[in-house]
Amino acid sequence: MSDSSTQICPVCGVKIQKMIGSDRVVFAHGPAGTRAKLWARVCKFVDNSQCINQDEKAIGAVTTTDYYKPLA
Repeated sequence: MSDSSTQICPVCGVKIQKMIGSDRVVFAHGPAGTRAKLWARVCKFVDNSQCINQDEKAIGAVTTTDYYKPLA
């Protein structure tokens, strides 16, 4: 279901739900995350003006735990 508080990125298909405090990102697999996690794992590699996660203020601070860490 989609409502006015949910955006779907036309580039990667991820859903971003607008919430008070910080937005909730619903990935295709795994637990929900943040815009910072989405940016660190996907958006920073995309060179497409249709990406909906490019606003630095909305993304917030990206931490080391936001980046993808492959299993050892």
